Amino acid sequence: MKAVQISKTGGPEVLEIKEVTLDKPGADEVTIEHKAIGLNYIDTYHRSGLYPLKLPSGIGVEAAGIIKEIGSDVKEFNVGDKISYSGAPLGAYSTHRNYPTKNLVKVPNNIDLEVAATLMTKGLTTFYLLHKTYPVKSGETILFHAAAGGVGQIFGQWAKTLGCTVIGTVGNDEKIDKAKSYGYDHIINYNKENFSEKVLEITNGKGVSVVYDGVGKSTFEGSLECLSIRGMMVSFGNASGALSPIDVPKLLQPKGLYFIRPSMQQYLSKKEEIDEGAKILFKKVGSGKVKIEIFKKYKLENIVEVHKDLESRKILGPAIIIP
Repeated sequence: MKAVQISKTGGPEVLEIKEVTLDKPGADEVTIEHKAIGLNYIDTYHRSGLYPLKLPSGIGVEAAGIIKEIGSDVKEFNVGDKISYSGAPLGAYSTHRNYPTKNLVKVPNNIDLEVAATLMTKGLTTFYLLHKTYPVKSGETILFHAAAGGVGQIFGQWAKTLGCTVIGTVGNDEKIDKAKSYGYDHIINYNKENFSEKVLEITNGKGVSVVYDGVGKSTFEGSLECLSIRGMMVSFGNASGALSPIDVPKLLQPKGLYFIRPSMQQYLSKKEEIDEGAKILFKKVGSGKVKIEIFKKYKLENIVEVHKDLESRKILGPAIIIP
């Protein structure tokens, strides 16, 4: 089998493709032949060292494929099952791998494996953001940054099915029409307009009840400004850089704001939690209420180019690696 590994942290050039001999699966593991591998911005955090790993390490959190062998204690999965997963242990950037069944879900027959490979991280992130971190209510007006990105594509459509008015931001005008196709009611180019002023204008001065922000440093203070009284700031990513220390009396206290920094691990650490989220996710996608458009397909041998595109924001939607 082939697998991408890193022996040191750094830029895309530290990614190495290696030939590896795969052991038999452990008692609670299955051997997976990957059909598609999902790309996520968090992969760059692992590679760069922003999220430290014990090295050397595999990389990649998400993939979909076919079970080729099962461990001695595995009961709920069989050889030939279509599956997908997201989460530790890292190592999705590979042709085959052994993986514990705890984070594994079966993929329904009406969901293509290439689509499934894009869903588990971005789709389950959308699930916990909208249903767990801040459970939105029909009629609420909410803001999501990076509306044309991978999570944004799913988020806008999903939030509309829940009855929300959804405001999205993008970084350039070329992304406006794409974001509108994902269900957003209002789109703001935050590099041309003051998005907090625009949000207050759209909401007649009230502000939004929640901001979902995966951009980070460049949008943080503006996000707080456009929240309503007792609004919630959901910070779940650092695409523009890590947040500076928060001045609570200055930034949160005046409007009694809530601040939360959620991650998948806090909401999807148990099998039943993953199964709950995946069931709702696959139902949304299978019914056509959430449509997935794969932006680009890469080859595993071009992994350095993949990470260059990922970091330069050239990937405008879900993308996959075909091993």
